[in-house]
Amino acid sequence: MFLQGKTALITGSTSGIGLAYAKAMAAEGANIVINGFGDADEIEAERKALEVLNGARAVYSDADLTKPKKIEDMMKMAADEFGGIDILVNNAGTQHVDPVEDFPPEKWDLILALNLTSSFHTVRHAVPYMKEKKWGRIIGTASAHSKAASPFKTAYVTAKHGLAGFTKTIALELAEHGITANCISPGYVWTPLVENQIPDTMKARNMSREDVINKVMLDGQPTKEFVTPEQVAAIGVFLCRDEAAQVTGANWSVDGGWTAE
Repeated sequence: MFLQGKTALITGSTSGIGLAYAKAMAAEGANIVINGFGDADEIEAERKALEVLNGARAVYSDADLTKPKKIEDMMKMAADEFGGIDILVNNAGTQHVDPVEDFPPEKWDLILALNLTSSFHTVRHAVPYMKEKKWGRIIGTASAHSKAASPFKTAYVTAKHGLAGFTKTIALELAEHGITANCISPGYVWTPLVENQIPDTMKARNMSREDVINKVMLDGQPTKEFVTPEQVAAIGVFLCRDEAAQVTGANWSVDGGWTAE
């Protein structure tokens, strides 16, 4: 339990990859701040389960990450509860699929705000605490779409490329402060985010559900298998170890070989 005494805040962590990060880091002893939307009873059950894993504390924030003031309030709450944030995982995201000429501007604004701009706001509030402790880990859930593009996903691909560039920049800024910053870039992970984009992709490409899964999603992953949330979370836990202290500014592919081609 090498994360005992440390606090991890994971955005978008009430389900999917984010919840897997929370469970993996709680299992190593960290206090946890989860964030996201969903059924209140289910979220409370997950929060309690995290505390059972390690005897540490877990708290929940329902902050809307498209609103900078709500992010500021969440970060202050975490600092008041735990004395700062040691591990920040920017994982929250959303998706929309449409041809560029039909892409709703409000969806563009939402995706950029949640998938990219929110990370700027969480980082700028977390870094002062990390600098004070001379230790910190900043992890961004990017995507294979931070390295490659797919049609009909202009906002998502733009945001993920931006997150990769943002991560490299802050890695350089923080390199002498004991703080690392890295991206993890999964391919298709079977999560609600992926499942929910199937109908839009069916419409955009005039395909059946089965064809979208096999000819679009898994077509680009040479292993022909979905990545699991637990596989992504395991990389996040490794990046928090002392052995990873010199790993910074990197973008880790967990995509079944997608971006190797």
